[in-house]
This record gives sequence, C-alpha cells and structure tokens, in this order.
Amino acid sequence: MNCLRTTAARALRPRTIAPLTTARYANGASTSHFDDTSEYKSPFASPEPRTTTKIPDFSKYRGGSTSGNKLFGYFMVGTMGALSAAGAKATIQDFLVNMSASADVLAMAKVEVNLSAIPEGKNVIIKWRGKPVFIRHRTPDEIEEANAVKVESLRDPQTDAERVKQPEWLVMVGVCTHLGCVPVGEAGDYGGWFCPCHGSHYDISGRVRRGPAPLNLEIPEYDFPEEGKLIIG
Repeated sequence: MNCLRTTAARALRPRTIAPLTTARYANGASTSHFDDTSEYKSPFASPEPRTTTKIPDFSKYRGGSTSGNKLFGYFMVGTMGALSAAGAKATIQDFLVNMSASADVLAMAKVEVNLSAIPEGKNVIIKWRGKPVFIRHRTPDEIEEANAVKVESLRDPQTDAERVKQPEWLVMVGVCTHLGCVPVGEAGDYGGWFCPCHGSHYDISGRVRRGPAPLNLEIPEYDFPEEGKLIIG
C-alpha cells in the first residue's frame, strides 16, 4: 500500500525538462542528454557582429557657412510676407469696391441747382434722396422779418443766421417734423409754410411757430461752390 502511494506522489511531481545536447566522443560515438546550462546558437549566425543599417553621408550637400543659409531664409520669409500683404490688400480693396454705392446712388446723393433761374420772393421744390427740398429766394423784407423774431419765444430756438449760409437763400427739407407731411409754401399765419394735415405753422426761416410739430424744418448739407450755383448733399 505504501509503495502505491510513493509511486503516485512521484508521478504528480512537476518535472523540468532540460534542453537536449549531443556529446561526441573520440571513437565517433555520440550520446544525447539534457543540459540546463547550454545555449542555443543559430547555425546561420556569423562569427563576427555586423551592422544592417547604413546611414548615408550628407556632408557634400552642406553649405560652407551658416550665414548664407540664414540670409536666404530671411529673404524667403520677407518675400512671402510681402506677397501675403499684397494679396490681402487686393482682397480687401475688391470687397470695399463691391460694397460701395453704385453710380446711380452716388448721382442721387448730390443735386446741383442753378440759382439764377429762381426769381426773388419765389420758392422752388426739387427732389433729393427721395425727399422734397424747399429753396426760397428771400427778399430783404423777409430777411429782416426773420431776424426780428425773439429766439427765446420759439419752441425750437434757432436764429436765422444759424439756418442759412447766405441770407437771401433758404434751403430746407420739405418734410413736416410732426408726421412727415409736406407743408405748403407761402401759407400759414407767419408767411412761411403751413402743414394742412395737422396745422403746423412755420415762419419765413422755416422755424415752427404753432401746431404739433416739435422741431424746425431740417436744413440739409449744401454749399455754394460758385456764384449762382447750389449743390445739395
């Protein structure tokens, strides 16, 4: 019984298998046995170590001095910067040209008027930017009447000199400051303009004197480039 137990215990033990080596004797006989200290050597390995990676020699491509390479690099960077700036300028310029007003819009922006065709004491209505513009050739009596008004009593205080560049010529946008109606010239209680829609009265200087209008008639941008010529806008 004990012999069976011993045999079973030996069978269950882990075994270490050593590599198989072959020993040759002088008589030519050989025997094989396992040796734990032996090393495996490939039969294709060469006895001397060899390198498989070869790095090419680029010395003949190198420049003689590094200053020349730096100068060339600076030149290329400057050239690319100049070309980029020129391209950006051309792009922005084309964009601004496309976004600017067209020729017909610019033509409507300014209106030239021949003042010699307007007699003294008369009104002329022209169209500018879709709005009526009143041009009054005032008489000396009208100019004196406009200057005699007490500014303190006005709803929108303005002197006549603040509203004209030349005393005999009054230029105003003909739109009532109440609700945008067009006043009638040479009418009203003050000899200037009258808005029949809601009863606003303006004097000979275009200043509101009565009615619901809160402000005087608007004065546009205008200039007298030469004698007898008016440019509005």
